[in-house]
This record gives sequence, C-alpha cells and structure tokens, in this order.
Amino acid sequence: QVQLVESGGGLVQAGGSLRLSCAASGRTFSSYAMGWFRQAPGKEREFVAAISRSGGNTYSGDSVKGRFTISRDNAKNTVYLQMNSLKPEDTAVYYCAAERLPFMHDPRVGPPTDFGSWGQGTQVTVSS
Repeated sequence: QVQLVESGGGLVQAGGSLRLSCAASGRTFSSYAMGWFRQAPGKEREFVAAISRSGGNTYSGDSVKGRFTISRDNAKNTVYLQMNSLKPEDTAVYYCAAERLPFMHDPRVGPPTDFGSWGQGTQVTVSS
C-alpha cells in the first residue's frame, strides 16, 4: 500500500482558490493512478478528479469540471488539486487516494475506479 498525507485545506471565501497537495511514501508512486474524493457532512463520498500514472490523462467529476485541475509530480511523489472559483457547496473533507494495486489503470478505458489507499483527509470550507 501507499501512505498518503494531504495538506493545503483551509477556509476561503466563495470565488477564491486553494491548492491541495498529497504526498505519497515509497519509490513506486509513479506506478499508481491517483484520485481526489470529497465528503460533505451527511453526504456520500464523491469523486472529484483522477489522473493516470504518467499524468497524461485526467478525469473530473461533473460538479468541478472547468474549476478544478488535478496534476502530479512523480519526481516529488505528490499529486495536486488546484481548486478555483470555489463555491460554498465545495465545502467538504477532501481525500487523496491511490489505486489498490500498481499498474491497474488502463487510460484507454476511462478513469481509475479501484482505489485501495487513502489519506486522512483535509478540510476545505468555503464561506459565502
């Protein structure tokens, strides 16, 4: 498994921006597709974005398309989520996730779906 630690959450006004980071342990980070999810109080966990092992393919949930961008730096074992034009409904705990096993994801068939390692989460609060 991959150990993941998120950072960068906080309180921001509507219309503002935040960048989340997720640092991964180990030397095999580039072997895993990665994703971001979020969960608001009383709601189910929601897919936010995902990225292929190389970073050449990215995927976004409908609610964040055009506002959030996922990227990764394999040399730094880190995946990012740039969040722009934030809305109060983006308020949630944001979680970073790695595929359950290395080299599972095939970008030709769509986004990764089988995540097996999760971070502890970072709170994002957007005030109106």
